[in-house]
Amino acid sequence: MSKIVLSGIGAGLLVAAAAIAQTPAAGLAFEVASIKLSGPPDQAKIMSGGVGMKVDGARVDIGFLSLVNLICTAYNVKAYQISGPDWMSAQRFDIMAKLPAGARQDQVPEMLQALLAERFKLTIHRASKEIQIYALVVGKNGPKLKESPPDQPSASAADGAAPSTDTSLRVSGDPQKGMTVSNGLGSGTVKMTMANGAMHMESLKMSMPQFAEALARFLDHPVVDMTAIKGNYQMALDLSMEDLMNAVRSAGMQVPAGAGGMAGRGAAEGASDPSSSSLFNNVQRLGLKLEARKAPVDQIVIDHLERLPTEN
Repeated sequence: MSKIVLSGIGAGLLVAAAAIAQTPAAGLAFEVASIKLSGPPDQAKIMSGGVGMKVDGARVDIGFLSLVNLICTAYNVKAYQISGPDWMSAQRFDIMAKLPAGARQDQVPEMLQALLAERFKLTIHRASKEIQIYALVVGKNGPKLKESPPDQPSASAADGAAPSTDTSLRVSGDPQKGMTVSNGLGSGTVKMTMANGAMHMESLKMSMPQFAEALARFLDHPVVDMTAIKGNYQMALDLSMEDLMNAVRSAGMQVPAGAGGMAGRGAAEGASDPSSSSLFNNVQRLGLKLEARKAPVDQIVIDHLERLPTEN
């Protein structure tokens, strides 16, 4: 279930965008980069943080990400904002790269754009498309949220060490006794416990956009934060087996027939009534609400993309 906690969601909705084919601007690129096919899923690799991206000094280490994941990282979009071939999620890659002298960590996405263009021959254009969403809004009686405690200064900040970025996934513990997933949402540690076929998931630090992304993993359409609530909060979800099966489908994995959930639903259909999901009660208890709407969403449209990279 590690896919449950990947990624945060943006609320950047645009009324229109120019549909102009483009590739990244020349000039900003990794000094050197090696791309290899990932091996099969390995529990030890997941547990130790081998999935996701780490930037430490000049070293960039990307593990077990699909082309969809890489494009999301490069262009700061969510998977539902990418329009392209289905096979983009099929194969996963490991990338080792080095930043050029003087480069900043916040320039890594732009360098990743250049790498995708050079090695996978990626070309894209931007467009706007109206799609079905769930809007996360404030309920009639206002929010009932508990603020997160202030962040503690990091050790690296205290000793003046070079900054590092780590969005890789780490898993520890046992779901039956208490399992923790760190950095999966960019929001500290998420604790998950299984009991009687259901899961309790809680985080001590989560913003509203991150909460919206977490909810989207269990529903049939994107969830967009429209609460206008700032800051970080302590959040909890009680997830049924149906919710968990929906998350498995959202991650592109097979679920046995009759396992329940949103089987057969597609993006072309209207959003289902969220009150049919136990998530509705979770959201309502927090003084929030899910509303089915249509909204224009900024999209990355894939014009060309190779399945495999050119040789290192």
